[in-house]
Amino acid sequence: MVKKGFQIILLLMVLGLLAFFFAAGKIIDQQFNVLIKSDHGVPDNSLLRFHQTLQIADWHADNLLWDRNPLVRTDHGHIDIPRLIEGNFTLQVFDAVIKTPRNMNYISNTGDTDNVTPLAIANRWPIKTWTSLYERAIYQSQRLYRAAERSEGRLRVITSRGDLKALLDLKEDPQVEVVGGMLSIEGLHALEGQLSNLEGLYNAGYRMMGLVHFFDNAVGGSSAGVDKGGLTPLGRQVVQKMNELGIIIDLAHASQQLIDDVLALSTQPCVVSHTGVVGTYESPRNLTDRHLDNIAAAGGMIGIGFWDGAVGSPLPRDIVKAMRYAVDRIGIDHVCLGSDWDGGTRTYFDAAHIWVLTRELKSSGFSEEEIRKIMGVNQIEFLLRELPK
Repeated sequence: MVKKGFQIILLLMVLGLLAFFFAAGKIIDQQFNVLIKSDHGVPDNSLLRFHQTLQIADWHADNLLWDRNPLVRTDHGHIDIPRLIEGNFTLQVFDAVIKTPRNMNYISNTGDTDNVTPLAIANRWPIKTWTSLYERAIYQSQRLYRAAERSEGRLRVITSRGDLKALLDLKEDPQVEVVGGMLSIEGLHALEGQLSNLEGLYNAGYRMMGLVHFFDNAVGGSSAGVDKGGLTPLGRQVVQKMNELGIIIDLAHASQQLIDDVLALSTQPCVVSHTGVVGTYESPRNLTDRHLDNIAAAGGMIGIGFWDGAVGSPLPRDIVKAMRYAVDRIGIDHVCLGSDWDGGTRTYFDAAHIWVLTRELKSSGFSEEEIRKIMGVNQIEFLLRELPK
């Protein structure tokens, strides 16, 4: 009986481990990345014809964090390659999430805890990623490159102006099903305090980097950190090195002082990859009018988010309301898409149904030329100027 009892306990332990390694991450994914079931109606033919002529690009999605094959369409979450192609996307920025604090919020967080460690273990990431933030970034880069290698030409990783031009040439043929993927990092705690790691991340394919995420780090202060300070001495070195390498600086999640410091130091324009604006929705992570003005004056780009924490609700009308405010404030050439798809968000539409946003922009009075700019032309033209040659 003792032996049998031991065998049962051992079996239960094995089953528990299998459930953890092969089910826990998927369950968390489905709970956090919600596509709100909605009746979008049927788009009229003229809308679809116009939508198919757009170059569509988005600054921010966290798909690489989850236990999914990016090449396979899933029935939850917001993006994968099939849905991006169905939605007529030209380019999607894939972001690497490195570390997030437990009970994270937009007010105040420390970096003492980490949600990503148990997720990395549950999702069977390499053991070195369990303890190294830098290795988590390297691994997520490898995930995108491996997906591109297996995609039969449907996914191309973009690291230079030449790569982007080649992608645009391919997209001239409407029969070619292809989308570009560009790598970004959400928080330079991935450097582990070592400036030398910046070149390693560049060599891994990263061409855009957010300085901070939900907590203050060795580079600077987060809008949701404790101190909410500006650039540290290391942060100043990082900004200068990013300018030298041609890495685009992402000011999403940055404290107000950090934004001011970076704009004063950087010789290149910056992006805010996913945000809202205080003018339509008051939030500590949203941009004030002053920062909208200053980022645009330096040639930067503002990606408007698709989730309630950025614009008040995930409804298209509230996304477009924030876009209208930003356009009226800083001009049409600086406003883009910044979905935060698969970033633990609830959204009203996924990549396959991005036409819902096209429809809302049209019904809200934006001209076709303005819609082309917001939906992707602004981002693509920015990258053709700012990516390495």
